[in-house]
Amino acid sequence: MPQTILRLGVLATRRPPVTRWGPGELRATGVLPHEPVTAPGTCISAVDGVETWYLGARDMVLYSGDTGHHRDNLASGRPSVWVVLRGDTPEAVEIVCLTVDPYEGEGFASDLGLMVEAVPMPASVVDTVAAFVARHHVEMPFKKRQRQPVDPNAMTARAPRILQDADKWVNTPRKR
Repeated sequence: MPQTILRLGVLATRRPPVTRWGPGELRATGVLPHEPVTAPGTCISAVDGVETWYLGARDMVLYSGDTGHHRDNLASGRPSVWVVLRGDTPEAVEIVCLTVDPYEGEGFASDLGLMVEAVPMPASVVDTVAAFVARHHVEMPFKKRQRQPVDPNAMTARAPRILQDADKWVNTPRKR
């Protein structure tokens, strides 16, 4: 199966807590089309308590079997990269996955232990994904399945429509 691997850097913003008991909020805000030389877990800027962090880099894999999903993402009007994070502190956060498959990103969103954000896709990544889709996409026509005709007089190994007494589940009363 043809695939392309892109290495992307991840940026996140940490906002101060709303109350003094809250941990604050760390959310992915962007991806970099190339891995910078900056060390992971580096604070890039801090303005009025809002910090921008470089979390590190991760490989994003484009599979030829998912080109229909990638095409849906590109045609959406706002191509996105789904960034999946585990953890709430910039120093200890784990980048679980980067994907441009919107259905995979939606699947990660059901896990309450993960933070999933759809961030804008950089123009160079849009070009790479569009070229990959153009090169590997194969349109699969929809084929409706038809029922097979059944001969009611044929002797086939089918389950009986009415179970015999020996095959039924016997419900015995519980002792109290």
